Amino acid sequence: MQKQMKQLALIFSVILQVHGYEGSPSPHSSAVGDPGMKRDGLRVAFEAWNFCNEVGFEAPHMGSPRAADCFDVSSTSGYSLMHKVTDLDNKLGIGMEKPGIISEAALQNPDLYAVEKELYLGSLCQVSDKPNPWSFWMVMLKNGNYDTKSGLCPQNGKKIPPFNQLGKFPCFDTGCMNQPVLNHGKTELLSDGQTMRGWFNGTYELEAGLGNGLNGISYYEVVWEKRVGIGGWVFKHKLKTSKKYPWLMLYLRADATKGFSGGYHYETRGMLKTLPESPNFKVRLTLDIKQGGGQKSQFYLVDIGSCWKNNGKPCDGDVTTDVTRYSEMIINPKTALWCNSKSLYNCPPYHTFRNGTRVHRTDNRRFPYEAYHVYCAPGNAEHLEVPVGTCDPFSNPQAQEILQLLPHPVWGEYGYPTRLGDGWVGDPRTWELDVGGLSSRLYFYQDPGTTPARRIWTSVDVGTEIYEDEEAIAEWHLSDFDVVITSARRSQILQKIFNYGDKKGVYVSVIIKSNTVNFQSFEN
Repeated sequence: MQKQMKQLALIFSVILQVHGYEGSPSPHSSAVGDPGMKRDGLRVAFEAWNFCNEVGFEAPHMGSPRAADCFDVSSTSGYSLMHKVTDLDNKLGIGMEKPGIISEAALQNPDLYAVEKELYLGSLCQVSDKPNPWSFWMVMLKNGNYDTKSGLCPQNGKKIPPFNQLGKFPCFDTGCMNQPVLNHGKTELLSDGQTMRGWFNGTYELEAGLGNGLNGISYYEVVWEKRVGIGGWVFKHKLKTSKKYPWLMLYLRADATKGFSGGYHYETRGMLKTLPESPNFKVRLTLDIKQGGGQKSQFYLVDIGSCWKNNGKPCDGDVTTDVTRYSEMIINPKTALWCNSKSLYNCPPYHTFRNGTRVHRTDNRRFPYEAYHVYCAPGNAEHLEVPVGTCDPFSNPQAQEILQLLPHPVWGEYGYPTRLGDGWVGDPRTWELDVGGLSSRLYFYQDPGTTPARRIWTSVDVGTEIYEDEEAIAEWHLSDFDVVITSARRSQILQKIFNYGDKKGVYVSVIIKSNTVNFQSFEN
């Protein structure tokens, strides 16, 4: 069957060329409100999450861990910045009333307060656009400490009582899941009258003074800079772990402008005015990694997140049946090869090549084990192919499925790195990644006999996850970030063929007449 499908794909490619589909001009449009980060009037926000993507407890005197820096540029008698968010807005936290903005239910609930505060900040920053308004780029910071005695995190979306720490998760003591100190340097014009710069920074060691240096403490920093009317914004990131906080994550995200975003089961605000859908989008960015963060730094060249149920239906907020889905390309060349022929439970059941050929993980000769770091299945899936590893059930508000990729020649057709070290420290690059095409062929679990899920992605982000390593430092610059919607016509046709080929024992006959594609099938 695989041989016939491969031949069919090759023949169909030729047919497309003859009939003008292959290589024909097609309109491309940006899915983000600020394509390539070129807009002078910046919109950027900050969010901090605990281990299970909630707040849990606010840090003292910090307010709810959401903030924004949004402004327009005025050119009347020289340049000036007109800010849209006040310091008081950014300091809003539990117990602080905001009639019509913060509900009674949220006033003493840190998780809900953060949700409503984000929506409020989004309204202050909102830019009218087509097809939808948008709000901001999102700086996301996450603390990987988990106190199992806290009762704060569900298990695959289901509430569980506290349980004893078994040493699997880092936690120095009660309070290890705290939110960070957040310092904010509001964007301003520098003395040259043209350079704009702003920043967020802080630490998880609440009593530490950053003026005393960074030895022994965690630290995060994002600085953004641009000259008015020239080029684009450059976001300069730095992340440092410590003995108390060895597992930290820092990303710059383009999230949905409404609805859910990746890993988040509340209404959100973001930069994606159009949600990209596989296979019809690409991601462009320039990445310059200054320090990698050590061997345990899972640096994501691109990380996409979405949510759909195991039966293929869209998520609806029911965390007991919703499943977060992630695909991540790790470019740290020191990353371990967990997926291999002797550890099949760390590999997806099969790999699909671009031409539609599907290879099972038990095929030692053809399966590209080194293209995968690890695969883990959703913990609430009922029809998994064994052997299989399931994802951590506590670090998301619902069950999750994760597919982590590594540089390998099989990804080269999509513009992804093909060799270990591509794009790493000392090798800054501008990438154009066919994320839509690649993600359309990745394995994601679905219940047998159900309609394939539409792979609509609600978050696209870049950054690193330093996984349980003390005193590690990562530093990188990100610019030119864009998500581009590509023509759907040809990819929809090809995807329909591959979907037909998924049915065991079915051959497909393709007939093209007068720009109409007809499909005929018959049982083998």
